[in-house]
Parts: sequence; C-alpha cells; structure tokens
Amino acid sequence: MATATPTKPVSDLVEATVRFCGDSGDGMQLAGTQFTTTSALLGNDVATFPDFPAEIRAPRGTKAGVSGFQIHFSSTEIFTPGDTVDALVAMNPAALVTNIGDLRDGGILLVNKDAFDKKGLEQAGYETDPLEDGSLDKYKLHSVDMTKITRLAVEGLGLSQKEADRCRNFFAMGLVFWLYDRSLDPTLRFIEKKFGKLPAVAQANTNALKAGFNYGETVEAINTQYHVGPAKLKPGTYRNIEGNLALAWGLVAAAQLSDKRLFLGAYPITPASDVLHYLSNYKNFDVLTFQAEDEIAAVTAAIGAAFAGEMAVTASSGPGIALKGEALGLAVMTELPMLVINVQRGGPSTGLPTKTEQADLNQALFGRNGECPMPIIAARSPGDCFYVAQEAWRIATKFMIPVFVLTDGYIANGSEPWKIPKVADLPRIKISHPSANGDEFQPYERDERLARPWAIPGTPGLEHRIGGLEKANITGNVSYDPVNHEKMCLLRQQKVDNIADDIPLQELDGPESGDLLVLSWGGTYGSCATAVHTAQKSGQKVTHCHLRYLNPFPKNLEKILRSFDKVLIPELNLGQLNQVIRARFLINTVGLNKIQGKPFSVIEIVNKINSLVG
Repeated sequence: MATATPTKPVSDLVEATVRFCGDSGDGMQLAGTQFTTTSALLGNDVATFPDFPAEIRAPRGTKAGVSGFQIHFSSTEIFTPGDTVDALVAMNPAALVTNIGDLRDGGILLVNKDAFDKKGLEQAGYETDPLEDGSLDKYKLHSVDMTKITRLAVEGLGLSQKEADRCRNFFAMGLVFWLYDRSLDPTLRFIEKKFGKLPAVAQANTNALKAGFNYGETVEAINTQYHVGPAKLKPGTYRNIEGNLALAWGLVAAAQLSDKRLFLGAYPITPASDVLHYLSNYKNFDVLTFQAEDEIAAVTAAIGAAFAGEMAVTASSGPGIALKGEALGLAVMTELPMLVINVQRGGPSTGLPTKTEQADLNQALFGRNGECPMPIIAARSPGDCFYVAQEAWRIATKFMIPVFVLTDGYIANGSEPWKIPKVADLPRIKISHPSANGDEFQPYERDERLARPWAIPGTPGLEHRIGGLEKANITGNVSYDPVNHEKMCLLRQQKVDNIADDIPLQELDGPESGDLLVLSWGGTYGSCATAVHTAQKSGQKVTHCHLRYLNPFPKNLEKILRSFDKVLIPELNLGQLNQVIRARFLINTVGLNKIQGKPFSVIEIVNKINSLVG
C-alpha cells in the first residue's frame, strides 16, 4: 500500500469532509471521484456531492465556471456529504471566493498559489490578494506552487505546457491523499487503465500524483497527517455507486427479473442523461436504447414499446417531463405499464440545470390535462435507486399503469457505498399475457385490482384497439357517453388508490408518538435522518418518517400524522408535499423550505426542530 511513512504526527478522526474546487477544466470531478473510490476501498462510509457549472464553456477563471466535488468520509455510518468542509482545495481565485464560505473556522485551505495572478484575482472580483491581506487568517492556509511543481514533475516527458498543466489535479489528489492517509494504489491502477495507451500521459499523471503525495510528506508547513478508520458496515460486498448508475442497474435487474426486454426512449437532458448513457452499454442484457430527436418522440416510442409487450421506460428532467405531458395522458388512458423517470433539477423553464431541487412533485401529481392520476415513487439515496426501479416496475405491471419515479440531481450525481445484493434474493416480477380462449377478447375487462389484460399485438384472437379517445369500459370501444367517461375516470383513480393495499405500511425511525414528526421524501432523507438522530440523542421526542410512496400514500400515514403534536415537512421547494398533506388530512403542518440549488444542511433542520420543540 502506497501510504506515507509516519514521520509526522498522525491525528485520528471519526470523520472528515473534503472539497476539491477549480475551473471546469481542472479535473475536480475526477479528483473527487478517485478520492471517493479510495476511501470506499479503505472501508469508510462515504457520501458525495458533485457540483457542476451550468455553462458548458464558461471563460476560464470565472466564477460561473467553477466546478466542485465534496466528499464526506467516516468511520461511522453517515447519510449526508457534510455540512461544513474540513479541507478545501482551491485551484484558482474564483474557486476560492465561491467556496470559502463553507470551510469551517480552523479548516485546512490548500491553494494553488500560481493561479493568483492579477488576471485571476480580477476575474474573481478580488481587489487585493487574499493570500496576503490577512482575510484568510482564521484558516490553516497552505499556499502551494501546484502549477510550478507539476511542470517540474512531468519535465522530460515531451508534453506541452498545456498538457503538463492538466496534471495539476493529480498533484492536488496526491497531496490530499497524503493528508488523510489514503493509499495511492487505486488511483495508480486507474491511471494505467485510463491512460495506458498514452504512456507519456500516464507517466505524467503518475509523477504528478506522487509529487503531491511527497510534497505533503516533506514540506514543513503541513505538520500533521489525519487518519479516518474503516466504518462498521453490515457484512457484505460493497462498491461505490452513483444514483444514475444504480437506477440504470435497477432497470436492467427489473427487466431480467420479469423476463422482459428493456426499452428506453430518451432525449439527453441534465441531470438525467447518464441513465441513457449507462443503459446503452448493456446490449448484452437485451437492452434497447433509443435517443430520440425530442422528448415527445422519446415518450411515445416508449408507449409503443409498452403496447408491444416490452419493459418501457422514458427518462428526463422537469422541462422534458413537461413536454411529455400529453403523451403521459395517452399512457394513462391506454392503461399500459411503463416507467417515467424524472431526475429533478432547479426550475422553472431551463432554471438551474446542474443544481438540485424537489419542485416537480406537483408536476408528477397534476401535470397532465383532465383527471389523469399516476402512482409516484421517490428514491431516497443513490443506492436506493436500484430498488426503487424494481418496485416501480412491479407496481406498473401488477396494476397495468404508468408509474412516476422521482430522483433529483443530488441523488443522481451523488454516491455512497452500496451493498451488492445476491441475485437470488431479488424478488421475481411475475407477468402474464392472455391467450385466446374462444371467447371474444375484452381489452378493458378487469381483475380484482382493476388491472386490464396486457395483450401482445399479433396474438390470434386478441385483436383490440387502444388510443387517446375515451374507451367504453370492458369492450374498449370509443365512447363519448358522459356516464361512461365519468365511470372510467373513477376506475382509473380507484386503480391508483388500490395500490395502497399492495405497498408496505409506513415505518418510523423513533417513537410512534411524541412532540414532533419530521416528514420527508426524496433526497432530503440523509439530512433529515441525521438531524432527527441528533435531536433524539439530546433527549427530544422527535421521530422521522420518510415517504417512498407519494401517490398513493401508505394506508397508515394519517394515523401516524395525528399521533404527534407537530409535523415538520422539510422540502427543497416552496412546500409542495406540505400542501398535499394539509389538503388531504386537514392537519396544520409546518414547512421548512429551501430552493437554492443545494441540499439541506443538517444544522438547518436541527435548528428548525429546536425552534418547534424547544
């Protein structure tokens, strides 16, 4: 293991949070990903928060082009990427000015001194050099000639200056790896695999990585190394996984477990594009991906696949879901099973494409014309996406209905250790298709769940019509009869309501009654769970209730809500679930709302809890 010889004092920590930040071309996402992978291999529990600029080609050195990656790693179980940063790596002045506010007092600040020239300072809005004017005195500031040392480390390899400077992120990685007693071996293997066909580049990155590591070991200014031991996780085989990758794998698993071919119709959109990218790699699992010319083509192609008997999926973000609205009404009308994935981002319109938000719940509930109900399931973490995909497909096929799956940019791009399940432990998804029995086929004849039969086109004796015009119950013939229309609307609504009989009762983290219930959904799970655990340790009678099923709600939810004196609903929107809960159950709930493109910090929720229960 390429760890440091302990020539400097080593301080043991329970946990730490590191953020790499720099220009969008500085390789900060790669640095963060490698640090995360190494920490996961070491056995730490990890949670990450990548932060991307919205501008594709923002001018270098500007605040609009700053990219960041935050990693929280711990020797205990954690649920968030950390409230404050213990060590900040800033590759230029713009990165410093946009991120310094999150570094705790006394935190470690590693700065690429070479980028703090007159132009860089002006682009970041600095009138004086913060490395010299005393404004950073409350931090452990280390100004490092990263560019200069990196160029020296790769000298003689035939690289241009521009190519040499691209290795700075590996120098920064090496320095932080030394600082937190991380092994270089996983990253050295990555370099060999990634750049093996470019020997000079591979050697340059290796030299830069080791140069950063050795700098930490030898420079006198950095006099302490830190160690965070492995966490005691449940026994099993783990890997680090992102939300979008877990979602893609969950979709593939669902297809395999139901003996179906997976079809994805999608149009690229941040932050959902990776679902399309990942699934396109799994043709060996009979996955068919279609990158459509627009969102409408993507969703209607998926409806066609559902009609043909395939596992049909379409994936997008809020703006794309808006374009799919009419077609989703067609999917509801035809009562075909399919999954509609919304990886939420900041809105409205183009909004904040690379930032997270939970503001599409109302869109999922009501964003279609007419009475058009759809079930909604929301993932709570990156790893949970794997299981949510399978559960959504189980419901879709059992009830013959399109199902919304909600994640968000924080979940999609974040990562965590994921215990790899045994295939034998994953429940099968049983699907049956009718065959001719001599009687006239009735396409809208229903079972006890109100699900209609899923007839495969071309099956002799099962000829039938479906479409967007209202159907007569049982026969499926076009009907303009007003009484039949009302009956069909009620049947479609009742079918959604019946799902409540098929999902688990809501579980609680804490007592079944008390002073305060914290009700959350989606990506706020980690912050809410940690905040509630903090309150419980201080003796407060607080319980956490996290919803996976948003339509319909679990059958025991109302009873739970009425068992607490107060109900707090934290959301990354202006109170969408809060409005639904208040309207449905006539309970005077309290909202905690934030729409800044960032997840809640734990302290924000703790402070709100304290204000409500004292």
